[in-house]
Amino acid sequence: MPSDLSENEFSVLKAISEGLSDPQSIAQRLNMKVETARAAADTLAEQELIQVHKSVDESISLTTEGTSYAREGLPERRLLLSLGTGKAISELKDPALKIGLGWLRKKGWAAIEGGVIRPIGTPKEGEDERMLKELLSGPKSARDLDEGACLALKSRGLVKSETTKSWKYQITDSGRSRAKGSGSTGEAIIGSAVIEIGPITLSSEAIAYRTISNITADMIKTGQWREVNERIYWERDEATPLFFPRPYDVSLPADRIFPGKRHPYQRLIDNMREIMLEMGFVEIKGPIVQTSFWNFDALFQPQDHPAREMQDTFYLESQGDIPDYSRIKQMHECGGGIGSTGWGGCWSPEVARQEVLRTHTTGVTIKYLAEHPRPPVKAFGIDRVYRREAIDSTHTPEFEQLEGIVMDEDVSFSHLLGILKEFYEKMGFPEVRFRPGYFPYTEPSVEPEVYIEGLGWVELGGAGVFRKEVTSPFGIDHPVLAWGLGVSRVAMLRLGLKDLRLLYQSDIEWLRRTPVSIKL
Repeated sequence: MPSDLSENEFSVLKAISEGLSDPQSIAQRLNMKVETARAAADTLAEQELIQVHKSVDESISLTTEGTSYAREGLPERRLLLSLGTGKAISELKDPALKIGLGWLRKKGWAAIEGGVIRPIGTPKEGEDERMLKELLSGPKSARDLDEGACLALKSRGLVKSETTKSWKYQITDSGRSRAKGSGSTGEAIIGSAVIEIGPITLSSEAIAYRTISNITADMIKTGQWREVNERIYWERDEATPLFFPRPYDVSLPADRIFPGKRHPYQRLIDNMREIMLEMGFVEIKGPIVQTSFWNFDALFQPQDHPAREMQDTFYLESQGDIPDYSRIKQMHECGGGIGSTGWGGCWSPEVARQEVLRTHTTGVTIKYLAEHPRPPVKAFGIDRVYRREAIDSTHTPEFEQLEGIVMDEDVSFSHLLGILKEFYEKMGFPEVRFRPGYFPYTEPSVEPEVYIEGLGWVELGGAGVFRKEVTSPFGIDHPVLAWGLGVSRVAMLRLGLKDLRLLYQSDIEWLRRTPVSIKL
């Protein structure tokens, strides 16, 4: 076992022998960097001169929103208390209470029937509620908190965590003995002899040497040194030998280096975009906030459709401008003279003006078609959409959607299947099949399925030909082929994820582990 120490190592050993036990206090005493003190201590531990005790602790504290809920109660609890025997969804005016609707359903505290929320029993205080109250007094160690409640509150952004690492040093008997010396031992070289000496003062007859604690990259790159025997190295073109106080084992694993790289989810989105551009499509964009006219009515979705209810859509308090709606109104009420019966009833322009966070990118697509009613049109979009979903491993209230359309003379359903097959093959899914499907604004409709090793056939999106009830009010006289898919679903398959939330969380360890070489 090597016993020679560098100056830093001996100083750190001395400090530990005098009672200092952590790198911060040692670094402050010796006027060195904390990292230098830790590195020296690691070397001392390798020589069994000290013992190193490392610990990691996660501290949990409330966010600003979490503090508010800890004092006022979670939105689902406040909503439950306000229900009485039942309340219509349309009566919910407080945005804070609307937030709790999804969690009310997820926790099984209430049921929604015919647009009315009815409580189910009187639920006891949950672990998440107890934890919020406990954290009001200050941060707590994650070890002392319920793990499930902690994860749930993290996912809602109500608590935050901070990881701290600590090192404690304890000197061994051999280290205490070694610390009583006054410095490093060394070696002097006279002729071909190697002479061991203690704390040294070289005589004029001895050849001087210098101690080097670490081999530098420059020494290796320039070939400045060469091995003369096991632990003595001579500096090229100089008479002064270089003595390394310990051998180096180049077979030991080096510290891992984590280079900068694009987020794997962003790489997948960029890959999809490149494929669509290669296939001759033009990318289109649109605003996140849409009127119900473009998000629902222009797609021939009835105004009393369940998807338009407040528990599925983020409604805003504002209203927006809509274009001439006479043909849309006629189409909804009586079929617009194209052989359709429409939906009947009375179509309301006030409902159509209500603004929402877009629930799909199709609202952007139909608006683009209305502005470009003449063929050819070949466009796509990749953008974020929003739906009122309770957050879990497979659902988030916001996610990315890819959508493509082709409008041209004489295009057919067969063309759509060919385009889909080419797209999925370029995405790395060579085996593609189709089965009939149903979607509100396409007919015929189809659901593409791709074969995944170990999973079998997996549905991956939806497609079809826009119904005439959608295209006719905007003067579009040619078939429109359309398809879309959830990008995050593809990401879960490609990255082997079981929890969708990883795509949106700042999990640095997961990002480091995901190789850039993975095929997206």
